[in-house]
Amino acid sequence: MAYDPQTPAPPEAPDVAQVLRVNYLSLAKLIALRLLITAVLVAIPVAADRLLGLDSPFLMLFTVAGVGAFVLTVHRLIYGIRVSQCARVLRDYPLEFHPRVIKKRERWTQYGNVYEVRVTTRGQHGAPLMLAVNAPGRRRWPEGVEEGAWLAGDLPFGGVLVVPGSNAMLFLKPADWDKTARKREEAGAERTARAQRAKLNKKTKYAVMMRSGA
Repeated sequence: MAYDPQTPAPPEAPDVAQVLRVNYLSLAKLIALRLLITAVLVAIPVAADRLLGLDSPFLMLFTVAGVGAFVLTVHRLIYGIRVSQCARVLRDYPLEFHPRVIKKRERWTQYGNVYEVRVTTRGQHGAPLMLAVNAPGRRRWPEGVEEGAWLAGDLPFGGVLVVPGSNAMLFLKPADWDKTARKREEAGAERTARAQRAKLNKKTKYAVMMRSGA
């Protein structure tokens, strides 16, 4: 992207390998914490029976809660892994700095918070509204992303935002897939083939934004 003298220079481009390592580790910690909570809930009735001699039917509620937590953890792991999807995008697309990311709305879903954002490009108008989710499954909006972020991808298809200085990573898809269909049709064979390699050529909705391959 070209910058005029009044435009601040972009920050240093992030190390893609480091960004992926941090996000894989973040996902692993999230799953490990959920599994620990599951183990504690299941262990409470057993410990109460063996150590205190308590045998109350109410203690079984902890077991039920533990099983429920485990099911939700597996469910989140299956539908929550976006880091590998982001890795494919980062492999096929170079990083390009965009000076401003505007968050419009935020929605809660069982798969993670989904944000409606607009990634602006200096000198261009009509940037499509995008849906974004935190790649490793956390619900926190990354700090500092409004001041600009590195984009890998092709907005009519989707992409990945990497926040400078934090290694936070957001997976993007167009908010209105049908509305951006014309731009994809006009993309040309090379852009379309690249989007197919990165698996960005399929429609998705906010409720399943974190489903693998969606």
